[in-house]
Amino acid sequence: MVPYEIERKFLIARPDLLNLANLCKIQKISQTYLSSTEGTVRVRRLEEKGQVSYIETAKRTLSSIKRLEMEHPLTEEEYNRRLATRDPRRQTIHKMRYCLPYAGHIFEIDIFPFWNRQAIMEVELKNEDEEITLPPFIRVLREVTDNPDYSNHALARIVPPEDEF
Repeated sequence: MVPYEIERKFLIARPDLLNLANLCKIQKISQTYLSSTEGTVRVRRLEEKGQVSYIETAKRTLSSIKRLEMEHPLTEEEYNRRLATRDPRRQTIHKMRYCLPYAGHIFEIDIFPFWNRQAIMEVELKNEDEEITLPPFIRVLREVTDNPDYSNHALARIVPPEDEF
């Protein structure tokens, strides 16, 4: 089976985190992009409920909504070695991820320290035409699936200013 990632992405008004925390699994993520000649490669330190894991992910874009994605776990030692090949043009992204189950999907809301009023919400799909129901208590500013400026890879280099709303 080919490991595709199919997702839609939305710029949202930053939700009330206290209310959201009661509904979600919460992860603290540090994500570093590595120098690569083919696609994007990143390493991630993920902390959830005091447990830490390390993951390397390679992605190749097929369309704005679909990517080929290969992931494998790392040891802490492998993770630290991979950090030595960090892309010098990009900063490490730090974020809190709130994994919100709603209407048969898991919506991942990423809260970044560089924005006070907005956040990114992603949802993975089984196919490109899959229908989704957005959580009505999340204020969607606009869909940014087709806007590469809102990819984590781009945010590690240049952060767009916050929307006026």
